[in-house]
Amino acid sequence: MNNNNLQDSGMKLLCIGLKNINCKLEILRLNCISITDEGCAALASAFNSNLRELDLSRNQIGDSGVTEISSLLRNSQTLQILRLSDCSITEEGYKALSSALRSNPSHLIELDLTGNDPGPSGVKQLSDLLQDPNCQLKTLRFLGPAADEGCQYVTGIVGKNPLLLRELNLSEHKLGDTGVNQISALLQDKHCKLNTLILKNNCITEGGCHVLAAALNSNPSNLTELDLSENKLGNPGMKIISTLFENVQCRLEKLK
Repeated sequence: MNNNNLQDSGMKLLCIGLKNINCKLEILRLNCISITDEGCAALASAFNSNLRELDLSRNQIGDSGVTEISSLLRNSQTLQILRLSDCSITEEGYKALSSALRSNPSHLIELDLTGNDPGPSGVKQLSDLLQDPNCQLKTLRFLGPAADEGCQYVTGIVGKNPLLLRELNLSEHKLGDTGVNQISALLQDKHCKLNTLILKNNCITEGGCHVLAAALNSNPSNLTELDLSENKLGNPGMKIISTLFENVQCRLEKLK
């Protein structure tokens, strides 16, 4: 039903069908149908026990709507994929999702929250959830396209999601300036909370320094240690990296 103008009234009509005990619907896509938290409440009350995939992206459901969907998550034994990108969800909504998944962690394998604003602790709520041995989430999306590409690039190198790390060691992977370009969007994203970034012996030159400095200047408040040893920065590259200290939010304590 993507890209139709169902609104909450149409959603309620659709839910009459979902309540039918003979309904076998497994995939429900409701991307951009102009519903609010009222439509989400109707959907939660009409919960279909066969549902495997639910897409509510690009609806202004907000935190109250996500709270309704969270009640569905608490009861579902089948839902594997939930997409909630661009739904005006903030920290409160992230907490509701995290709480629901903690109470019923073993079924959902994909959660898309791209384009929402998690606040200072929203990402941590769900990132901590991934440490639960019962949690089956394999795909958790927070980032925009460019940052997500950088995240996948780094994950492919280190085998771990960098959003869950405080220290990232990419030493001796021969990233070069091209590799630094790949990770720059990730480094400047507000979801990236790295304290230590180690890029030793990666053939980085002045060009990579420009990109790296720009990325770190846009998200400077977490990084306390940066290791650029054994690269080819030269004096020009060093001058560029030194501009980080001109940023009043810079917290760098160690620069190698």
